[in-house]
Formats: sequence, structure tokens, C-alpha cells
Amino acid sequence: MGRRMNAQTGLTTRIARWAQRMSSGEEEAGQAVAETESREATRNGSAREVERRRELYNDIGSFLFAHDLDLTAVNFGLALDYITGNDLQIEKAVKAILSERGQLSNIAAEQIIAERHAGEMTVESLSKMLNNVEENLSSFSNLAVESSASASDYGEALQAKVKDMDSKKGKPDEMVTALIGLTRSMVEKSRMIEGEMRENQRKTNALQQSLETARKAAEQDHLTGLPNRRAFEARLNEEVTQAVANGESMSVAFCDIDHFKKVNDTHGHDTGDRVLKFVGSLLAKISGEKCHVARHGGEEFVMVFRGKTVDEACEIVDETRADLASRNLVDRNTGERMDQVSFSGGVADVFAYADPREALKAADRALYLAKEHGRNRVYMASGSEPDTASEWAA
Repeated sequence: MGRRMNAQTGLTTRIARWAQRMSSGEEEAGQAVAETESREATRNGSAREVERRRELYNDIGSFLFAHDLDLTAVNFGLALDYITGNDLQIEKAVKAILSERGQLSNIAAEQIIAERHAGEMTVESLSKMLNNVEENLSSFSNLAVESSASASDYGEALQAKVKDMDSKKGKPDEMVTALIGLTRSMVEKSRMIEGEMRENQRKTNALQQSLETARKAAEQDHLTGLPNRRAFEARLNEEVTQAVANGESMSVAFCDIDHFKKVNDTHGHDTGDRVLKFVGSLLAKISGEKCHVARHGGEEFVMVFRGKTVDEACEIVDETRADLASRNLVDRNTGERMDQVSFSGGVADVFAYADPREALKAADRALYLAKEHGRNRVYMASGSEPDTASEWAA
């Protein structure tokens, strides 16, 4: 009997210590939350600060509206740095463009930001960072699920123990009564912890969804809505793997709008942006399960055709080229008819080269030759002879 009482006393002491640590942790967490809320209330309590932020938001909105800039994170950040003077390099670049052209365009804003951060973040480092964050979130989510399951199992075990002790005949002594009461309180605490873990898991899942949204935004060209260069490079590797596995043909193509600088100089950069969107929409019609189109940068677009020979790819690109060249585009600002808008293209067989990057270079060289020989035409790269290509004809 003495040994049993000692064991019960030891168990009670251990449980009491555990409960005390849990309570202490909750009190510390509650105090931390209270301190955070207090600091937040102090920060937001200043009417002057609120008014300053309101004015800043208005100034940023007016800047974006005055230059007809899309409401994107890139443009918002550029406007913020320019208006506040937080970034001297961006301020100088914006002033230079305004002095030269009088207005900022989406493309110009994109180029300013790209040049400003060219040495800070590469495609590889951004991809690695996103992957690491995803791995950490996944690990935390799994831990939350496991902890929740453990807390639930522990609670069930304690409930069973309480039920067993309550069913014993005879009046329990004070020690056993205290143990039962403490155990019951631990069951309630376990349930509370389980609820908190479910909430943490919900927040983690929401954060994962936000990260996926951010990843998609980082892989999309904000002007045309097409995938950007980073997304295309990832897609190209995936398509090559699939084509090899299926024994399919595969081609890549570059397209570049002819005399695009003249469009900007004659009609303004906002009209130039609309031309880019329109050409992007025509090329997007080519897209499908085995064909992917992206904006590579500036006025250049790139495509990959899985399951298409180089001749078949040339035919598809040339049909779109002819479609664009036949259009009578109108300057929305003046209502005047624009000169013919066209593009030149270069196409290469992916498997005629050592790797996909070499095929892209070959398509780019074919594009250059198409422009050199008159523009508004499609050239096919020759895989057997470097730096050579010939005009494609139906």
C-alpha cells in the first residue's frame, strides 16, 4: 500500500509539474500577445501617422493613374520609392524617363526595377528561396498534424484512466481524489491544445495557398498575362522530359515585333503597351496542352511546341504572323490608323541540338536573319549548320 501511495504521489507530482509548465507557457504567450497589441495600439493611435499614410496612398494612386500604370506590386513599389525618395537610383531613373518621354510606361517601370535589382536576386536564388519556404511550411504543417493527433490520443487515454478510477468500489482517499481532479483538468487542457493546433494548421494551410499565389504572380508577365521568362524555362525543361519519354518531336520559336521602337516613338508608350497585349493575345491562341507561349522580355515572345516538327511549328507561327500583318490597328488616343504592325519569327528543332538552350539560341539567330532580310517573315534554323537559317514557305 505504501509503495502504491508513493507511486501515486510521484505521478501526481509529475502531472502537476507538467500542468504548471503548460499554464506558465500560456501566461507567457498571453503576456506576449498583450504586449504586441499594446504596441500596435500605440503605433496606430497617432492621428498624424494615419493622415501621413493616407496622403502617401493618395500620392501613389495619383502617380499610377497619371501614367496609366497597371496596379501591380512592381509598379506600386516603384511609385513608393520614387515619391518618398527611398531609393535614389530608382528616383533618378524615373526622372530621366519623364524628362525624355514625359510619361512612364509599364515596360519602362519593369526595366527600371529589373536593372535596379539585377545583382540582388537571380532566377535560381528566387526559385531556391521559394522552395525552401515551401519545405519549411510543409514540415511545420506535418508537425502540427502529428502533434494534434498525439494530443488527441493522450486526451483519450486520460479519459479512460479517469473512467477506470471512478468505477472502483469504495470511497477513494484524498490522494486519489486529487489525482482524478488533476487528470480531468489535463483532459480539458489537452482539448484546448488540440483546438489551438487545429487553428495553427489552418493558418499554415492558408499561408501555403498564399505562397502558391505569390509563386504564380512571380511567373506571370503583368502586362500581357502570359507566363514570363522564368516560367517558360521551367516549362521547357518539363516539355523536353515529356517529349523524350513519349518519343515526340519538339520545336521552339522566337517572335519579335517589327519596328516596335517606332510604334512607341510615334504613338506613345501606352499605345505600345496595348500593341504588346494584342500580339500576346494572338500568340496565346496557339497555346494548348502541348504548346506554350510566354513573353521573353521587351517586345519578344517565345514558344515551345511538343509533338510538332520544325515545319509544323513554322506553319503555325507563320499563320499567326499573317493574321497580325492583315490587321488594321487604330491608335486609341488619336483615332488614327496605325502603320502595319508585324512580327518576325525564328524556329528551331530542339533535338537537332545538344540541349534546349542551344536550340533556343538557334531560333534566336534565325529570328535575327528574318529581321535582317526584310522582317515580317519566319525563318527556320538549320541544325546541321550553325548560324544558318532559311525562310520558311508554305
